[in-house]
Amino acid sequence: MINKIESKIKKIDDLSKIIKRLKGNTILCHGVFDIVHPGHIRHLNYAKSKADILIVSLTSDKFIKKGYLRPHVPEYLRAQSLANLEIVDYVVIDNNEKPLSLLKKIKPTFFAKGFEYSKNGLPAATKEEMEVVKTFKGKMIFTPGNIIYSSTQLLNLEKPNLKYEKLLTIMKINKIKFNKLHEVIKNFKKQSFHVLGDTIVDSITDTILIGGQTKTPTLSVLYQNKKQFLGGAAIVARHISASGAKVEFTTVVGKDLLGRETIKKLKEEKIKVNAIFDENRPTTEKNAIVTNNYRLLKVDTLNNSPISDNIIKKICTYLKKSKYKNLIFSDFRHGIFNLNSIDFFNNISEFYSFKSADSQVASRWGNITDFKNFDLITPNEKEARFSIGDQDSNVRNLSLQLYLKSNCKNIILKLGEKGIYSVVPSSDRRKFYALSLDSFVEKVIDPVGAGDALLAYSSLSYAQTKSIEIASILGSLAAAIETERDGNIPISSADLSKMLNKIQKEANYMSK
Repeated sequence: MINKIESKIKKIDDLSKIIKRLKGNTILCHGVFDIVHPGHIRHLNYAKSKADILIVSLTSDKFIKKGYLRPHVPEYLRAQSLANLEIVDYVVIDNNEKPLSLLKKIKPTFFAKGFEYSKNGLPAATKEEMEVVKTFKGKMIFTPGNIIYSSTQLLNLEKPNLKYEKLLTIMKINKIKFNKLHEVIKNFKKQSFHVLGDTIVDSITDTILIGGQTKTPTLSVLYQNKKQFLGGAAIVARHISASGAKVEFTTVVGKDLLGRETIKKLKEEKIKVNAIFDENRPTTEKNAIVTNNYRLLKVDTLNNSPISDNIIKKICTYLKKSKYKNLIFSDFRHGIFNLNSIDFFNNISEFYSFKSADSQVASRWGNITDFKNFDLITPNEKEARFSIGDQDSNVRNLSLQLYLKSNCKNIILKLGEKGIYSVVPSSDRRKFYALSLDSFVEKVIDPVGAGDALLAYSSLSYAQTKSIEIASILGSLAAAIETERDGNIPISSADLSKMLNKIQKEANYMSK
């Protein structure tokens, strides 16, 4: 059954040859078909009643400009949905902005348009299509009726859950098997990474509210306990170590007790640490005061001033002497990365086989495009928009601008609960291929640290396979695991394998 459905989906050149051999009339319906709804079915049924062969063409993902995250359904899944309809004989994905070239090649007997394209007069684009249809003596027809069902309106009500369908489609197109993903996880232990970045200690002080706001707007809380998690670039290094890979970590901390304890803990986890103690700054700590699971206040202890020239030289020496093949810059703009230092670090690290970067900036300014010519960058949407000064473009155009400005090879754009949007290399950088994955999180416990997990595991995956598809899949799963945990805790290869087994079981069930 699946092969029969797949066989309906044709390339334009192949379909053109098939049509020349067919007997009978042909009719073409063209559209986005993001969600196939009753209005589409009525339109297709009417079209089929007018000809022997019904061909449906759909606009490629890269030319869809409606809405911020459109299309919601990737092109190959949209093609499969249409091919599943018994009345549809052939489906083709049109890789042009307008169906004019498609019409000239296929030369259908009829070109069918929905009623909405004729009730208020013909739009300019429809008139253009009509002129093309006339050149091969075809005929334009319009679906009768006055009930319009909009994919956009339906998507605005509630978006369908397509996380497994998108995953399986990406895997199918790129010939990725679950066994391959398990093999990649198993081989993490053969890799080595050098991580450079800001160490942050994330603290949570648990309290009980006991009074306040009687005479002054002051809350009174009773201290219960304090938990500390190593965050920032330190957790990226810990993720890499937990995966089984070798890791060298270069960082700057304060010449204080917290700094010494932090470095000691990292070394206990078999991480090779190049610790530079700066007596002019404290170890960065971000302490959240929590009562009854509500964050009342966050107290930061830090100094964001740029590191000295002497410390820059020390870091450059560590980068140059490292025997490890792959490099990650984990930037939180707490002193290490700045306008003066980034060029030095970039220039000295050209010999690394793989370089990735992330600039996770909450209260500071940073710019992911400072890390030019990298193999992979993983900004979130806010950081991407800030870096190119664009508040309004849809995700595809935003990614294109970032892709061109950074001159990176690959981008994984983090969209929070919406998932990720990845840019895949192309010979024509303005016509890049993109893939989207929905979030695999089932229950959000603590989203802090999801980006670090994605950076670590997408870097591990890409450095090994050179596949942005595999990097996107395993990075997304790692981010989901972190989001479902309380606190920023390193994810192991075993954790990722367990998650992948769960996804594999559920995805296989869905595909039956």
